[in-house]
Amino acid sequence: MKSLLLAVAATALLAGCATAGGQQQSAQSAQAQQPSSPRAADPYPSTYRAYPGVVTAITNATIFDGEGGRIDNGTIVLAEGRILAVGGADTAIPEGATRIDGNGRWVTPGVIDIHSHLGNYPSPGVEAHSDGNEVTGPVRPEVWAEHSIWPQDPGFSRALANGGITTLHVLPGSANLFGGRGVTLRNVSARTYQQMRFPGAPRSLKMACGENPKRVYGNRNQMPGSRMANVALMRQTWQRAVEYRDRVGRDPNTPRDLALETLVEVLNGDVLVQNHCYRADEMAIMLDMAQEFGFRIASFHHAVEAYKIADLLRERGTCASVWADWWGFKMEAYDAVNENAPLIHNAGACAIIHSDDANGIQRLNQEAAKTLADGRRMGIQISDETAWRWLAINPATALGIADQTGSLRVGKRADVVLWNGHPFSVYTRPQQVWIDGALLYDMNNPQLRPVSDFELGQPGEGDTK
Repeated sequence: MKSLLLAVAATALLAGCATAGGQQQSAQSAQAQQPSSPRAADPYPSTYRAYPGVVTAITNATIFDGEGGRIDNGTIVLAEGRILAVGGADTAIPEGATRIDGNGRWVTPGVIDIHSHLGNYPSPGVEAHSDGNEVTGPVRPEVWAEHSIWPQDPGFSRALANGGITTLHVLPGSANLFGGRGVTLRNVSARTYQQMRFPGAPRSLKMACGENPKRVYGNRNQMPGSRMANVALMRQTWQRAVEYRDRVGRDPNTPRDLALETLVEVLNGDVLVQNHCYRADEMAIMLDMAQEFGFRIASFHHAVEAYKIADLLRERGTCASVWADWWGFKMEAYDAVNENAPLIHNAGACAIIHSDDANGIQRLNQEAAKTLADGRRMGIQISDETAWRWLAINPATALGIADQTGSLRVGKRADVVLWNGHPFSVYTRPQQVWIDGALLYDMNNPQLRPVSDFELGQPGEGDTK
């Protein structure tokens, strides 16, 4: 975020975040490799480059490691974009490191939001910016959410400064059975989405069950107009993908079908399914469909009835990405319980707290706290440090990036938040946020307050709450 457009050679170029020394870094594009074949190469590769940082040690803090571990009076050392060390008060600190006293504060991994529409439904929320749903047909796997992302969306900076969001997954909307590809982003200032794209993170396929597709297309008197038509059209589409995969295997010169290519990548395990689905019965049907055609669902999203089938989710290795307490806004959201995430977790399945909202992404820590408290009131005792999994390693796992981020382990990317109080308190906010070891937000440093070029001169420029 913290970005300005500077005129360079009569072209507006986006400057990078100011470093602690007041210098600025321009995000640089890498040269895309020449494709070896039109199907093997990524036509829109990541050009992400980490902002520069300095060796930093945070001491005397309470550390939640993101995997359920806790260290009191802990120390964490960041160097060269990675976590160099994490441990107790006796952890060695390199000579010359910038030291930050974390006494009375908490350190966690950066928060990961697995379900966002920032950039696709940006602020201002006007029709000209509404680019998250391609509602011209119920089967649209050929569209990619990343091609609608507006990097200057002020929502990115608010998510960083108010919510400690370091990584987010941007998805198409849920109007279609097959809504297109989603993309995982680093929450950094950039001119292009490629400069934000998480290197090596697999893309996703957004699918949707239930009311949305049947309402949108049923109202047009076309298929699907019912839940049984949802399933039938999905199965027909997967069957076409299987047949296309087999044709290409026999004849590499088969004419390209970009829609079916996305589905074949799912079948090959290269693209992960993120499935909008509310009702337990429909999630069970989708698990059976995945088994029928040989793909895996990484996570069900919204999943307000996931507590009813937590055992099935555990057996299939599928996460449930849920809200704390959204319910009742349509019939399929009616049978929700505030204890959904704790019940899923308590059954041994993978629970995730997500936003699906430009405001909610700024306080996912509070959303997790609400459902954690609801679980405790019904007798499910989950520790604070364990519940942080719902914002860290669990979404990282469902996005296929757990080897890179999602926990404070030596060698992982140094995505770190220093909170000015207990991270589950409504009174707490991020004090400092590092992405790849670069300090990108500091509540006490006005030069490290994110501002996009679009905001310059606008009322509330750079405002954070």
